[in-house]
Amino acid sequence: MAGSGRSLSRSGLRGREDELRQVQALIASVARTGSGALGLIRGEPGIGKTTLLTEAVATARSAGFSVGLGKADELHHVVPLSSLATCVLHGEEPFLSGDVLVDLARRHDQRIWLVERLAEAIEARAARVPVLIALDDAQWADSLSRFALKQLPRRLRTSPVLWLLTGRQGIGGPAEEIVAAVADELPAVTVPLGPLSGAAIGQLAGDTLGTAVDEQVRGLLEGAGGNPFLAVEMLTGLRTAAASGEPVPPGLVVGVRGRLRSLQPDTLRFLQMGAVLGRGFGFHDAAALCDRAPATLIPALEEALHAGLLDDDGTHLVFRHDLLRQAVYVGIPPSARKALHRAAAHRLVSAGHQPIDAVSHVLRGALPGDEEAVALLGRAADDVLPFTPGLAADLATRALELVPAARPSWFVVGEQAVVCLTRAGRNREALSTGDRLLACRPPVETLGRLQAALGLTLWNMDLADELRRRTETALALDGAAPEVGARLAALRALALSRAHDLGPAREAGEDALRAALDVGDDQARGQALFALGEIALNAGENAVALERFTALSAVDSAFLPEEIVAYQHMDDFETSERLLLKAVDDARGLREAMFLWAQGQQHLGLGRLDDADADFVTMERLEDDVRVPVQQVNGRVIRSRIALLRGDREAARQHLAAARDRLAAKPNPGNTAAVRFLEAVHADADGDIGLAVDRMRRVQEQGPFLRWRLLRTWVGSAVRMALRGADRRLAEDLAAQAAAHAERNPSVPTALGVAAQALGLVRGDPALLERSVALLEASPRPLVRAAARADLGQALLAAHRTPEAVAALTEAHAAFTASGAHAAAARVKLDLTAAGAGGRRATSRRLPVQGWGALTASEKKVARLVAEGHTNRATADLLVVSPHTVNTHLTSAFRKLSVNSRVQLANLVRALPED
Repeated sequence: MAGSGRSLSRSGLRGREDELRQVQALIASVARTGSGALGLIRGEPGIGKTTLLTEAVATARSAGFSVGLGKADELHHVVPLSSLATCVLHGEEPFLSGDVLVDLARRHDQRIWLVERLAEAIEARAARVPVLIALDDAQWADSLSRFALKQLPRRLRTSPVLWLLTGRQGIGGPAEEIVAAVADELPAVTVPLGPLSGAAIGQLAGDTLGTAVDEQVRGLLEGAGGNPFLAVEMLTGLRTAAASGEPVPPGLVVGVRGRLRSLQPDTLRFLQMGAVLGRGFGFHDAAALCDRAPATLIPALEEALHAGLLDDDGTHLVFRHDLLRQAVYVGIPPSARKALHRAAAHRLVSAGHQPIDAVSHVLRGALPGDEEAVALLGRAADDVLPFTPGLAADLATRALELVPAARPSWFVVGEQAVVCLTRAGRNREALSTGDRLLACRPPVETLGRLQAALGLTLWNMDLADELRRRTETALALDGAAPEVGARLAALRALALSRAHDLGPAREAGEDALRAALDVGDDQARGQALFALGEIALNAGENAVALERFTALSAVDSAFLPEEIVAYQHMDDFETSERLLLKAVDDARGLREAMFLWAQGQQHLGLGRLDDADADFVTMERLEDDVRVPVQQVNGRVIRSRIALLRGDREAARQHLAAARDRLAAKPNPGNTAAVRFLEAVHADADGDIGLAVDRMRRVQEQGPFLRWRLLRTWVGSAVRMALRGADRRLAEDLAAQAAAHAERNPSVPTALGVAAQALGLVRGDPALLERSVALLEASPRPLVRAAARADLGQALLAAHRTPEAVAALTEAHAAFTASGAHAAAARVKLDLTAAGAGGRRATSRRLPVQGWGALTASEKKVARLVAEGHTNRATADLLVVSPHTVNTHLTSAFRKLSVNSRVQLANLVRALPED
């Protein structure tokens, strides 16, 4: 049968002419336009998906495509990247060397890094030739491959890359999720395969039998229901029966089951062991499950190959179709299947396979109390945690289910489950699991470990008071291990960082750090340093915060973004720029989203509004991708302010609405204060000064520590609102706050200048405002300097010192314009006009929404570099930004220019007049 199966590649397309034309049109479109697309071939098992995919691959290859072809497997769907790896790491010309994946162990969130590395490799290939990435049986794709397949088509939409998947009929499966994730950004076509017509089945019968099809055969084929695979199996059975002179049994028995009954017992047993191992399996593994020497099973293997049930690719034996494997598998009694899966897991591990390779068998065969299975699941969870925390959480919780409650190992497994669930962002589930364990009254040492494990969970859920209560309760009990005690002490200090009185918090943090150093526990040390950094930020002590976060990033490089932002608070943008360059060059262990937050703050501080906005867009997308929202509220608040500075009121309102939505999911005091402040800014812009002042009062009532973090550079706008609303007391409170901040940070020019500016506004004193401008000359923040000059100009106008006012306002106007703050520049222009120096009436400059003129300066830089043939990575290196930021700029540029490919972009750029 092996030969007949291979001969059907063309005849297997009988009745699929329309579907084949659809797929061929998709291939031609990608080759012609140079832009990406995605196709899904969907249908029931045996309907011809693989045959159509095989034909598509042949068509693409003949059209000059570089092809990566792979297949997902049911019993490997938990192995991270096992599905996509078959497409990109194997074949005649792999896209990526498997050795690169070893580097994943050094990354904090390997998922994002992996996607970028894959994108770079595929993009580089697509710069030479069009690319087809084809994955068969996507319904079995592992979670990491699914994650990558949701990101990569969007990331590579501007390159000639076609993604072609096959998936079983159904709604909401992995293949449909991938299509839904990319459908808004590139063409996505679904090709459904239904039952073949009677005419097509008749043609298929003629191809197989080589003779005319009589009525008896037609009647038998009705049992196939238009499924070509089942029809071919029946026809093969007919041919075999005719050759042997046997009677023709009815229905599907002709195709598969009859052949299975005709096999030798050894062959059938060998096939059953193979079916347990999976669609593809090793000969030695199946022999081991048979408890036979491999040499004795060669006749069985030969019979299975001759019967057309297996193929041999030289490395593995593969069932020729999953329906064949299923037919063999269902013949094994269910109770025997469980035992065989347990034996298969043991065999794979003892043969040197990784624990994750045996997990599918453990999940199918483990019984409650199976300690070996629990240990294997735990090891697998640890292995995959950096790649797929969601899978690690599933494995750890399954292990917990297998352990009888209140056994000592139950608490150990439970602690691992809490950690994995928290890393996966499933905080409520982690807290519920931890509380269920604690309800069983574990020993004191175990209780301490569980509460320490739950610390990050509670912090993520913004339950600082509960975190403090739990850590204090656990610390009051004697018996915790020294390192656990140090971690609990550090977590208590972190909880206290949200208190109104930060003195006890600081003392607790110092004590925790000493305890961590005494016991030599890096986790406790990192937690204590993080707590001390948070305490310093909340106290407005920027130099202390820098010291703490610098020490923290030395312990764990994942916290380099916190160190970078701490340097920015000190006005040391040169050092923060150097660290950003270091992070771009060597992103080992880096949290990509937090790096983009730091990069966005750098651009914002230096007045690069376009770049800052792109960074915050990209940061939010990455946080959505990994489902760990940290800075999304603050990111939207800043983007709304950027939009107001630019004069885009509609975008500003949209960002405000998004910030409110995200606040509902993460309503901590800091996020609440940030949104209230943004509401005040919007109310002021809308002319509702009463509402603006009310919102500012609420911000001030949120707690003193929030003032230092929220209003460092925005105090001036807050004071102006208070004065316009005739709330002098609020204005004086804000000015006093700025003065206290300056006192805490005497070496930070921005803090000193903003304090003088706030006091000058409250007193209406041009001299203080002049001092503010002078102090801010040493500040690296152009927008802060421009705002101070604008305030000075207005004060000088009120004092009838027109020439000096015009000079200050002119400088402010130039600075706002250079940063793209066109609305702010327009307001200054009004003052210049009032002073007789404004020329034409001031208007808020708005960029066009389409065409080259609609692009920001950064988008133009990216577009020109890409048009010259640079990849995203090369462009990022030249501009010294993240490739993710380049992709954000490029996506926006494509949308504004109405182009779909790099070729179209290059043609457009070449046609532009010389600058």
